[in-house]
Amino acid sequence: MDSSTTRRGQPCWYKMKNVGMIAINDSFYIESCIYILLKKYLRNKPYYADILDLFHETTFKTIHGQCLDIVTASSDEKQTDLSKFTMGRFTTTVKYKTAYYSFHLPVALALFLAGIGDKESHAVSEKILLEMGHFFQVQDDYLDCYGDPKVTGKLGSDIEDNKCSWLIVKALEKVDSSQKQLLQEHYGKADADSIHIVKSLYSKLNLKQTYVEYEEESYEKLCRIIEEECTSLPKDIFFSFAQKIYKREK
Repeated sequence: MDSSTTRRGQPCWYKMKNVGMIAINDSFYIESCIYILLKKYLRNKPYYADILDLFHETTFKTIHGQCLDIVTASSDEKQTDLSKFTMGRFTTTVKYKTAYYSFHLPVALALFLAGIGDKESHAVSEKILLEMGHFFQVQDDYLDCYGDPKVTGKLGSDIEDNKCSWLIVKALEKVDSSQKQLLQEHYGKADADSIHIVKSLYSKLNLKQTYVEYEEESYEKLCRIIEEECTSLPKDIFFSFAQKIYKREK
């Protein structure tokens, strides 16, 4: 969908021999299996309907986020439309594309399976986990540019793919007019020279240090939210998740 070549250190499924576009149909097989398994093991449980709703809602939200990500990145113009790269759009994309399925879904499932179905507990969990998902995606964007592919398991491509990444959004907050012109001419271009020019500009803008400061501030904010909001749920679980992703390298 986004033309990536690797995931988790392996070639993307559509890149495998004799797969190609059949990968789309294969994805439908996998999604269908979710509901077959839920029906087989949970159909007589009191939370069965809640879990079905959760999966359907999460799928819809993820589709929404993925679409926003791709639409924002698409461009037929010779120069990139930098006005699309705002923190508001980044935040919305991350919320729906990443945070709901990666963080909120697994914990919400666990709550239902543990017999915790009240709205207040789920609302608190959602607030914490969406914040965590945002934190995670910012890390992902940073690692896309600065991470070691041997460690991250994928080749970074946000610059050439014209993605609304955290780095380009922060860069646009710092650039002067001449630097902005460079981004308009070279961001979203796949040639090595353009990628080098964008990365060099990121270095001049000291985005590595901006990220380090963000990571510390966001981790402290996340821990504060857990401490203040998590009164009816075990805090240790959320602190454990936060610690797992703090200063991650992949």
